[in-house]
Amino acid sequence: MANNSPIGVFDSGVGGLTVAKAMANLLPRESFIYFGDTAHLPYGDKSPEAILQYSLEIGNFLVDQGAKALVIACNTASAIAYEELVKTLGHKVPVFNVIDPVVEATAVHGHKNVGVIGTRATVLSGAYKKRLLEANSTIEVASMATPLLVPVIEEGLAKSKISTDILAYYLDKPDLQGISALILGCTHYPILHAQIVEYLQGKVEVIDSPLIVAETISQVLDAKNLLADRRYGVHKFFVSDYTETFEIIARQFFGNDLTLEERKI
Repeated sequence: MANNSPIGVFDSGVGGLTVAKAMANLLPRESFIYFGDTAHLPYGDKSPEAILQYSLEIGNFLVDQGAKALVIACNTASAIAYEELVKTLGHKVPVFNVIDPVVEATAVHGHKNVGVIGTRATVLSGAYKKRLLEANSTIEVASMATPLLVPVIEEGLAKSKISTDILAYYLDKPDLQGISALILGCTHYPILHAQIVEYLQGKVEVIDSPLIVAETISQVLDAKNLLADRRYGVHKFFVSDYTETFEIIARQFFGNDLTLEERKI
């Protein structure tokens, strides 16, 4: 049955696990097929053409695996490949990105000075700034590339002094002073959410992007009668290149009985 088929989720690495976990908490009946494109990590330093190619190949793989919906759990791929994925796969399954739900929630909240941190590719795309201004032309948007954060997280150093020092280096930049809200424009960054909140000392609202995205997906699947009506199957995890660090971090999110399969794309 279509509504008990799994949800396909992909990212360049472990970052998309923050979105998958938020969905698992909100939608405990759902099963997921997760693909981490570790062979091409990080997407933020790749060309738009390469990111588009990777995204299309993974999207087709997940749909071929029986996914009832496709979640681009990567801000960089969401900024660059979303429209093409809708064009090529949208007639088969609903396609979700992680930018639009966060933009809508931030604009509705009434923030006037919003900061966005993300990969180089996401920031250069201008996706957040463009969409925030479309939603509310009075918003002031400060965007800053923070490329050192993804490698630190992928190396399992999210709770180290290294990550704390890098966060301080970025968050103290003049561009981010005076903001009232901060969008973590990379799905890896919520892994550092607690550290970021602590560093900003409650002076800036750190947007809970994974929860917002999960709520949007839940609402759309419900409207399309695609929510699972019973627990069906188990989560499956694929990577394009096996790494021990990915497996360790994935198990922190989904438990030690998780199995990881390498699949070249």
